Parts: sequence; structure tokens; C-alpha cells
Amino acid sequence: MPDLLLELRSEEIPARMQRRAAEDLRKLVTDALVARGFLYEGAKAFATPRRLALHIAGLPARGEAVREERRGPRVGAPEAAVQGFLKGAGLTSLDQATTVTDPKKGEFYLAVIEKAGRATLDVLAEILPEIIRTFPWPKAMRWGAASAQPGSLRWVRPLQSIVATFGPETETPDVVPFEVGGIRAGTTTYGHRFLAPGAIEVRRFDDYIQALEKAKVILDADRRKDVILHDARDLAFARGLDLVEDEGLLEEVAGLVEWPVVLMGSFDDAFLDIPAEAIRATIRANQKCFVLRKAGSEDLAPAFILVSNLMASDGGLAITAGNERVVRARLSDAKFFWETDKAVKLEDRLPKLDTIVFHEKLGTQGMRIQRIAALAKQLAPLVGADPALAEQAARLAKADLVTEMVGEFPELQGLMGAKYAALEGLPDSVATALGDHYKPLGPTDRVPGDPVAIAVALADKIDTLVGFWAIDEKPTGSKDPYALRRAALGVIRYLLEGRRLNLIGVFDAHSARVEKSLMHKRLAEADGGDVASITATVSEPWGGKHVKVQNIDLLAFFADRLKVYLRDQGARHDLVDAVFALPGQDDLLLIVRRVEALQRFLETEDGKNLLAGYKRAANILRIEEKKDGRAYDAAPDAALAARGEPAERALAEALQTARAEASKAVAAEDFSGAMRALSTLRAPVDAFFTDVTVNADDPKLRENRLALLNALRAATREVADFSKIEG
Repeated sequence: MPDLLLELRSEEIPARMQRRAAEDLRKLVTDALVARGFLYEGAKAFATPRRLALHIAGLPARGEAVREERRGPRVGAPEAAVQGFLKGAGLTSLDQATTVTDPKKGEFYLAVIEKAGRATLDVLAEILPEIIRTFPWPKAMRWGAASAQPGSLRWVRPLQSIVATFGPETETPDVVPFEVGGIRAGTTTYGHRFLAPGAIEVRRFDDYIQALEKAKVILDADRRKDVILHDARDLAFARGLDLVEDEGLLEEVAGLVEWPVVLMGSFDDAFLDIPAEAIRATIRANQKCFVLRKAGSEDLAPAFILVSNLMASDGGLAITAGNERVVRARLSDAKFFWETDKAVKLEDRLPKLDTIVFHEKLGTQGMRIQRIAALAKQLAPLVGADPALAEQAARLAKADLVTEMVGEFPELQGLMGAKYAALEGLPDSVATALGDHYKPLGPTDRVPGDPVAIAVALADKIDTLVGFWAIDEKPTGSKDPYALRRAALGVIRYLLEGRRLNLIGVFDAHSARVEKSLMHKRLAEADGGDVASITATVSEPWGGKHVKVQNIDLLAFFADRLKVYLRDQGARHDLVDAVFALPGQDDLLLIVRRVEALQRFLETEDGKNLLAGYKRAANILRIEEKKDGRAYDAAPDAALAARGEPAERALAEALQTARAEASKAVAAEDFSGAMRALSTLRAPVDAFFTDVTVNADDPKLRENRLALLNALRAATREVADFSKIEG
């Protein structure tokens, strides 16, 4: 079957845009084809620094013929209705329509419209220009004389040529006939801009790949990455060194070159006095180069790997020397920053934090540090940390934000604080907390284990969440500019490692700090002002009703994040809902343990049958309570049940025992024991529904039996709200 080859060659495509652009091109073209009824066998898109390419295999030469029946007005309908029908169906007279009889509606006109399948080449010529003109680049430009005209082509950088061919492997393919921005699609592309800039004639995808290779262009980004990685490893090994691998940098560098050539440079040993992380950040950020370690060691070597887009006649000596000069200059700057920063203690940097705005509505970093320090001191005993050390670490946690090194390389914040703290001789746990309090930065990042670091990290994240909830800046949809979802997930991961916090209590206490901080901020902005009127601008300060509602909403946000996390771990989200639905559930560790026990229970036959019995009881209660206009929530009459059916007596006794045992087990945090207690209800519940008529003729007996069903509902609520459980 025929294939499509499409190449859009431009001056430059930024590395950060290439993957997304290739996927957008693939999806836009294939979606447009499928929408028109054209299916295909496979599609793959590619990107280099100078071209986007798409190959679609297995397209039909023509679309399938379409037969459509279009019903018209009744026979004898007004002329306007008839003419509208004829025009819509593409007919010139009623002679071209048929008449059909409907037993209920009488005779009406029917048009049978048959359309021959369209040639795929024509469809491609229709859809490709529009996709190119409206391509969703994050940033695009116009160029040349045509740029002054309305509707002129916008592209990431000036578009230079288009290759578009369609046809089977066994024949010469056709050029897809279209033009965009004055550029007509053809069969001519160009190779590497320096190594093989001449024109190349291509017809089909296999020829295209081979021709580009000969012209020093590797089309597949993953293959370019593989070449860079393996050549870098081999070159490092040959010099007795190890490559410090960096997937993000590898992806970026592969997007900067079409023909990667790996070289090695060096720098003066004296620069190794700079922290390794700062050396790596300097070389990575400024030169897009990889650092190297001494073989079998964590110590950096005075060398780096660079990736050129050229095969130089001198073997890369001039390119390497140029990079070495730049690296030397950048490392000289880093050494200056390092030496300058060491001269000022972290404590002495704190006043500067009062001049740095964290958020317009939440005040400065200095104000935030005061809140975090107080919260870290409060949390410390709960996580096994020394309160004084936790408070000290929290006070210093953001001090490195005003250092020269972090000012140049923001990604080193926290890490440089730990370095400076160690140089000052501060306690090890304080230095560790400064380095680790931002963690975890993602779902795979490690969770620190030092108690002081845990206290500071929790305080930092909880202050962020409570603060942004206080000013009503919450994530919406896919937008989360302050990374609040990540902060909540970080708290969750800390707590699920065995740490206990009653979140609502923590939120309430910290909300008071935030509200007080906001009031002081407004007083300062008003230069004193009227304390009463300014206090009134804070929504019920000091833990009012508004704050309580706000923190319950924040807890619900945690529930959503916990569901996402547990779902990724294989747990059922409905069970999280079932546990969270019970009052007072804000201890995430206990919630997870309860969910785990509930999931194990529901996987047993007793659990499945009890859930079925519960749902049957709940349905009966819902129907009868709605019909009677009342709730059957009174305790069942044991004496009345004892005079009833044997299954009725057995269920009443079993409910009393099971609920008491389940409640006792929950109080002891023995959730497996609570499930075992509920499992004893399976047999009496089954027997009750088999042997007992709930809607008895005797009103008192009926009322008591409905109360028994409510008692079953109440017993299960000792462990979860079974109404939230699916299935």
C-alpha cells in the first residue's frame, strides 16, 4: 500500500520544542486522515534541529465509496421544504428521489446519495497546507516581504523547503500538489548545513533516510542520543574516567546536532575546589557539556565531554580549545562566587530575605521563614527531631537564596545552603536539612530520612499549601503554577513512611500563623494605620469559621492526591473515598492502612458477600425511608427481634457483637481485626435475606427489621462508608 513522506525543513527548531512538534505533526495529520475515513498501518514522526519529518505507512490509494440515504419531507409538503431537500441532497428534481411509505407517517421522499471514494493524493493536498499554516508552535515568527501581509505564514523559524510524496514502494511516488507561503512541495531536501549542504532528491521514506545519512544527518533523535551516549562512554573509558550521565542534558544536546561528534576537553585542577554540583551546573548550563568522574570514584575529574555538530579537519582541536576557554571563564566566575559566599555566614544573610517577595499576597521570604520555623519546631517532636535544631534549620533553610552561587544557578538552592552550613561548622542535621528540605521533587525522588530534615521539609510544604489556600490560589485543571500538587504529594510520601500527623490540627494551628502574618503585612504596608479596619480585611483571623472550611477543603485536596498516589501503587480509589468519608480522617498513614485492610477483605468471599448484603440493605432502606418520609436510624429492639424469625434473632445478636468488636479493633488501630469482626456478619446477613420478609404485615415488626438493616449499615461504618465502594 502507498506511503506518505513529509518533510518540513526550516532554519532552526529549538531543542525543547522538537519532541512536541514531531508528535503534533503526527497527530494532526493522522487525525485529519482518520476523520475523513482514511486508515493507515503505522505512523512515525521525527525531528532534528532543522527539520520535522513524518512517515505514514499503509494508506489506501483511494478512500472507500460512500452511500448515504437522506430522508426528505412528506409527499405533498410545501414547495419550500421540497426545494430545501433537493438542494441539500444535491438533486435537481424529485425524479432523482424515490418515494417510501411509512405505516405511521405516510409517504415521504428519500434521496440515495452515492459518492465515489476520493483519491488519497487529493485529500493530502487538501489537509497538509492547512495543518502547516495552523501548526501549534509555542512561539512562531513571520519573515520576508510577505510578513507584512495579513494571514502570512507563521513558523518557528523561516520555513525553507517542503518534501511531500505519496505512492507505493514499487512505483515512483507522486508529489502531493500544494503550496504554503510561496513554498511548493517537491522532492528536494538538503543535508547537513556545513558537512553536506547540497540538494538531495528523495522519493520515498527508505531513500530519504539513506540519503540523509550520506549527507551527515541522523533523522531519529533517539538514535542521535544513543550515538552521543555510547561515544561519550567509550571516550571517557579510554581516558580512565567515568561519564556522569544526565538524561535531560542528553535529550537537549541531541536536539542541537544533526551529526553528533563527541570530543573531550579539560580544565585546571584548581577548579576542583569548587563543590562538584556547582562545577556540573556551570558546565551544563553554559556549555551543554557533560562532566566526568575519576574511574570508580565520586570525585570529579578536571575534564568534560562536549558534542559538536561538525567533523573538523583538525580532529576537533580548535572546537575543544574554544570550549575550554569558555569553561575556564565560567569556572573562574563560579570560584569567585564560592569564595565570596564563604565570607558571609548564613545567619547574617537573613535580613536580605525581608526584601525578597515570596508572593504579593503572602509577603516576603523573611515572613515565610518565621512561619516555617515555628511550624518546624511544632512538628519536630512528632517526627522524632530536636525542636531547637528543627527551628534553627528552618530559619536558615532559605538563606542561600541570597548567595552569589544560587543567584547564578537557582537549581543549586538548598544544596549550597548545606555546603555553607557544613563550612560554618553547624550541626550535621542542620546542614542535611538545608540540603534536603525541598525533597522529594517528584514521584521518583528520594524521601530524606533525617528527622530534622523531615520536620523542615514538612513545614516548608505545609506552609506553602496553607498559605495559598488562605489566599484562594488553588490548582485549577491542568494549571498548577506554584506546584501545590507536588507539595501535597511530598507531604503524603513523608507520612506514608510511618509518620503520624493529624493534618486538620496542623492546618488549623498554622492557619492562625498565616492569618497573623498577613495582618502584620497589611499593617506594615499601611505604615501602622487603623488596626481594627486592617484586621477586618483578613477573613475571620485566628482560626474562624472560614479558615475551618478552607482547611477541610485542603484536606479534600490531600485526599485527591492520595487517591492518585495509591492508584499508581495499585490501590482502588473508591476505597480511599470510603475511608475518607468517615468523620475525623486526617491521619494519612492510618487511612492507607485502613484502605489496605479493606482491600484485602473485599478480595475474600466473605468481603464480597458482605458488600452485596450491605448494598441490598442500603437499597431497601433508601426506598422505604423515601416512601415513609422518615429515617429508620433508631437502635433495633432486641426483645422484638428475639420473638421473630431465627435468622432475625441471629442477625441482631451478630450485629451487636460484630460492631463492638470492630469498634474496639479500630480504636486499637487493628484494621485487619476490624475486618475479621465484620466478616462474621456474612452468614447471618445471607440467612436474613433468605428467610426473613423485611416488609412484614406487622408495622412494628417491619420497623424493627428496617432498624436491623440500618444497624448493618452502622456496623460497616466502623471501618468505612460502604456506600462509596464500587461493585
